[in-house]
Amino acid sequence: MSFKIYLAKTRGMCAGVDRAIRVVNLALERYGAGKVWVLHEVVHNHHVVQDLKNKGAVFVESLSEIPDGSVVIFSAHGVGIATFNEAKERHLTIIDATCPLVSRIHRKMNRAGLEGKDAVVIGHAGHQEVTGTIGQYMGDPSKVHVILTPEDVAALNISDNAAIFATQTTLSVDETAKTVAALKERFPHIEGPKTDDTCFATQHRQGAVKKLAQICDVVLVAGSKNSSNSNRLREVAASCGAQAYLVEDHLELQSKWFDGIKAVGLTAGASVPEYVVDGILKFLREKSNCDVEEIGEAPVKRSFALPQGV
Repeated sequence: MSFKIYLAKTRGMCAGVDRAIRVVNLALERYGAGKVWVLHEVVHNHHVVQDLKNKGAVFVESLSEIPDGSVVIFSAHGVGIATFNEAKERHLTIIDATCPLVSRIHRKMNRAGLEGKDAVVIGHAGHQEVTGTIGQYMGDPSKVHVILTPEDVAALNISDNAAIFATQTTLSVDETAKTVAALKERFPHIEGPKTDDTCFATQHRQGAVKKLAQICDVVLVAGSKNSSNSNRLREVAASCGAQAYLVEDHLELQSKWFDGIKAVGLTAGASVPEYVVDGILKFLREKSNCDVEEIGEAPVKRSFALPQGV
């Protein structure tokens, strides 16, 4: 078995994820193991969450599980206003690890609610980020509409002159563009970004995986099954004609995937630790006896200021 191995230069943890993980680690240093509660997975990656659990972070799905007066961290995906208010009423010490790019969308939803405008959110209903975004609308909840496809646009009943739209930050850039185009065609006066709210990390990683898919028979995407941006990377690679697999780590790799192929590409979702990538590369090297070649543009480095409380 012999095949070439290509690694996307732009891959792995984004600035918002790095910030959220740093927040939990710093909170643990300040308050101690077992005294820091995290509402929902701070980022959608099994390895990251398990690492933080091992250090003493306590992950919960509801504020009701947290003792009054405790320290709570809100995940990178953000939460709704009602959750903030409940935490304050419970006298919890709030540390908000919401990605600043998501917070920007929250402010847009806040304004729309105060102005009584319809708000269209393009995203996956039920995803943590979308749930937090619609929870930021301060107004009549019937004026918030979650859609995903161009077909969904046809069913919308909103005011063209009093509506805004926002998008989940981790969607497929190409597919979202189609929905935005349909939305603007039907409601030409709707307010929103020129294209969408997908973050720069999402855009760059999807661009990189397209390059992998153009030269590789198989593309591996390291990421957890509940990671939206990782799932989109797999879908983008598959749409370009490659056989694409989303794997948690090297333990999920199957040797039969590499029978008779000439090239394998590897990338990683925006919440994946680099040691997961290293484990997959070790597996591939043992199968192919081939050096690894990095392709694509160098990643754009960015960082965000830490929130209050850490």
